[in-house]
Amino acid sequence: MESADRIRAIMNALRTSDSVSVAELALAYGVSEMTIRRDLDELAQQGVVRRVRGGALSLLLRGEEPPFGVREREAVDVKRRIGAEVAALLADGEAVLLDSGTTTLEVARAVRERRLTILPLALWAAQELASAPRVRLVLPGGEVRPGELNFVGPLTESSLRSLRFDTAVIGCCGLSAEHGLTAHDLPEVAIKQAAIASARRVVVVCDSGKFTRTAFGAVCGLDRLDVVVTDEGIPREQHDALVAAGVTVRTVHSPQAATITAAGTAPASVSSPVT
Repeated sequence: MESADRIRAIMNALRTSDSVSVAELALAYGVSEMTIRRDLDELAQQGVVRRVRGGALSLLLRGEEPPFGVREREAVDVKRRIGAEVAALLADGEAVLLDSGTTTLEVARAVRERRLTILPLALWAAQELASAPRVRLVLPGGEVRPGELNFVGPLTESSLRSLRFDTAVIGCCGLSAEHGLTAHDLPEVAIKQAAIASARRVVVVCDSGKFTRTAFGAVCGLDRLDVVVTDEGIPREQHDALVAAGVTVRTVHSPQAATITAAGTAPASVSSPVT
């Protein structure tokens, strides 16, 4: 098992348990205890765990999301495919608002060569787009959150309310038919709401794991969304609920699925348009 895969597996274990054991993790993943200690030391540096003798204690709070550096390791291939799918949805010349988050960062990487006006809500994406040759880069005012490096506060809200976008690409911490789109950080909820209100079209990007989560802050209901781009792991009931609410669902597929399709097996629907 690669280091990134082990880190993700340990993170999943920490979401259901308050502590992990070096010996048990080493046995479970077939690696040495020294390797597990290095993994836990890395998570400790990112503020995810506190190291104790023989293992580590989880510092993940149920009402908060994991650090950016940890989330950036999760579902990397899926996020890249989502970024490419969103890029295909955008027409040259559009004014695009790009929300903060690890999935929207992949969108920024996918549109570097496009002719677009983009306002990113995080310095991570702004840095990615700063040298893009055809992107007109616009930055909002506001306060920057440490770690996340996203813009929040009344200055950011005011900036968004004074502008109009063709498309807002929005990330989320949770998405469900019952609770709609949710986020952990309350100041970020207000920014997402202002972003959605300023756009003609709202495209939500999330890996299918977000459909099993509901965060603390409610952003909006499904009726405010136009398109959701996710992967083939989306639960069927959530897919059907989105379509019933008038949302277009576009699912990206793994390379293995593409291989099966090429061999002649009928693929799952890539796009579920509004009917």
